[in-house]
Amino acid sequence: MSELVRFSVSIEKGLLEKFDRHIGEDGYPTRSKAITDLVRDSMVKHEWREGKEVAAAVIIVYDHHRRGLSNRLTHIQHEYHSMIISSQHIHLDHDNCLEIIVVKGGPKKVIELSNRLKATKGVKFCSLSAASTGKEL
Repeated sequence: MSELVRFSVSIEKGLLEKFDRHIGEDGYPTRSKAITDLVRDSMVKHEWREGKEVAAAVIIVYDHHRRGLSNRLTHIQHEYHSMIISSQHIHLDHDNCLEIIVVKGGPKKVIELSNRLKATKGVKFCSLSAASTGKEL
């Protein structure tokens, strides 16, 4: 574990009260933990803006009965095979499937893959969850 450093922050009283309520609702044990997470979140966003290697999860929900859709989604994923670390296919019910695709690569290509999957006719939902490889944190 890295050495901890204490520092002080000046903040408007009303904003701090709102922050304390917010982090309490989220279950944070301390302000320090909440602020550390905010700083890391900012650093991850910076990695994405700077084009550093990133990690992400692309989540899609689709009707697997839709003619040819599974093949189209598989074909798109094969075009990005060098970025895809893992994928998991989940049967939500008789009609709907959820797929989680874990990727690592440049942010532009990750977003491109997500957008291609999202734009595929028959995909009901697509979400990109941006993450970090952890190297820069």
